[in-house]
Amino acid sequence: MNWSIALAGLWGVAANLLAMIPSKDNHWTRAYILIAVGIPILGYVTFQNGPWIGLLVLAMGMSVLRWPVIYLTRWTKTKMQGMKAADE
Repeated sequence: MNWSIALAGLWGVAANLLAMIPSKDNHWTRAYILIAVGIPILGYVTFQNGPWIGLLVLAMGMSVLRWPVIYLTRWTKTKMQGMKAADE
């Protein structure tokens, strides 16, 4: 096992531990920190192990941080619908 996979595993353990601790802001601050730390780790994993393992680690991260992904998808849909309405 190389360092990038170990860092991704450590990120996953840290994300689960942070999720167990109560929070007043519904864990959004921790989610932003995890995203900021996870993106370079994802790049490192992809660089060392290739795109398929990188996609697997990305899916793992998206399953842990599912609400930011859901809100991003909803926001993107509304922006695309707004662009479609402006064209007509």
